[in-house]
Amino acid sequence: MHAAALPTDPTALDASALSAAIHARHVSCRELMQACLARVARLNPRYNALVSLRPEAELLAEADARDAELARGHSRGWLHGIPQAIKDLANAAGLPTTLGSPLMKDFIAREDGLMAARMKAAGCIVIGKSNTPEFGLGSHTFNELFGTTLNAYDPARSAGGSSGGAAVALALRLLPVADGSDFMGSLRNPAAWNNLFGLRPSQGRVPMWPAQDLWLSQLGTEGPMGRSVRDVARLLATQAGWSEKAPLSIAAGADQLSADAEFDAKSVRIGWLADLDGYLPMEAGILDACGQGLARLQALGCAVQPLRLGMAPERVWDAWLVWRRVLVAARIAPLLLKPAHRARIKPEALWEHEQAQACSAAQFMAASVTRSSFYQQMLRLLERHEVLALPTAQVWPFDAAERWPRQIAGRAMDTYHRWMEVVIYASFAGLPCISVPVGFNAQGLPMGMQLIGRPQGDAALLRLAAAYEQVIGDWLAVQPAVLRDGCTRTANL
Repeated sequence: MHAAALPTDPTALDASALSAAIHARHVSCRELMQACLARVARLNPRYNALVSLRPEAELLAEADARDAELARGHSRGWLHGIPQAIKDLANAAGLPTTLGSPLMKDFIAREDGLMAARMKAAGCIVIGKSNTPEFGLGSHTFNELFGTTLNAYDPARSAGGSSGGAAVALALRLLPVADGSDFMGSLRNPAAWNNLFGLRPSQGRVPMWPAQDLWLSQLGTEGPMGRSVRDVARLLATQAGWSEKAPLSIAAGADQLSADAEFDAKSVRIGWLADLDGYLPMEAGILDACGQGLARLQALGCAVQPLRLGMAPERVWDAWLVWRRVLVAARIAPLLLKPAHRARIKPEALWEHEQAQACSAAQFMAASVTRSSFYQQMLRLLERHEVLALPTAQVWPFDAAERWPRQIAGRAMDTYHRWMEVVIYASFAGLPCISVPVGFNAQGLPMGMQLIGRPQGDAALLRLAAAYEQVIGDWLAVQPAVLRDGCTRTANL
């Protein structure tokens, strides 16, 4: 890379390009940190993506130390000197892990979580945390402790969640790449609503530690988000890999998680699940937007065919509710040991806890049997198709002042998370799933489409997404209005 080819502002580059520039000594770690902090100072007060920021002097001293290491010929890895913010559900030593809860505001992590430790070992500099909903519940990033994170493309709208802070930080170029986590679409939904790529890895691909439970809590997983598929793949490779602390983690394949390998899109058969034959209510324009994305995949040579789920989605939802309630309730229960804490916990979290109290072991096992049947059905679909596709969200980014959508297309939502039902299928089956951009509506709001891969097929899914990325440059080029001098909000593309 030649210095003349670099933009004046290094924050315009994605993480892979920055890594190359830093290692070629075209950009210093100090210069990058200064540019990053200047952008954070300008934009973060309005959008509220990053929280618990570290002092500038400390960060610049770390950047100087990284530069000194490079001068001695030593690189820690591809993230050497690159600013990073850890999602506020995960530990980063010396920083608060608040979970977005006022009850946790004074908890300072004594050591890094496994994901943060691996990213630090690859050279990143942690500048703070990214905002999340309280306990990560609900795909709308707001909490009483830090407030609401606003959508990068329309600050009157929700950023999605629970990795909403990470997504907005990426879209506004506050960070070059971001970590997050995904239980019920928490990497995918905010990526869709901020014109990004967000990957939920295969179950066990990215081990989570510390963890309250090592055996059942596999619906949630940490993972990567980025402005390019290459960045997503590289961060996943950093986060992934077996750990003795996580007995169900995947032992092999982390070194093969590349988006750069040779790929023939003409061999890919995509099953389009759409709205599950009308079962999932969708706001107007979402299926059409996904149709645009599917057309781009067909232009690559992929075969796209309409597909039915082949199992009653009501059964899947009912089993999902049992699993979710039990797992979420276990996280909330320790805080409820003090009765006074109840008044400081969001009502949606209390509802999850209370719903779980009536669940017997027999009911949980019955839900597990249904989940097993659903997994087998997904395998049957994936025998005939390499990839399954469906929208990432059932609504466009909604008013940031709302807690959650009460209805979709005239249908009432009976729970605070029913509007997110479209994301449960990859989660419940433990399959890799990436959300890819599919353009914008007439109001300039972004949308995404989920691509679900075969078991442990993260690498093949990334290669397909990388091929798709090459034919959606017009959508990816649309930046938030705040980044475009003198421009009004995005026009319909």
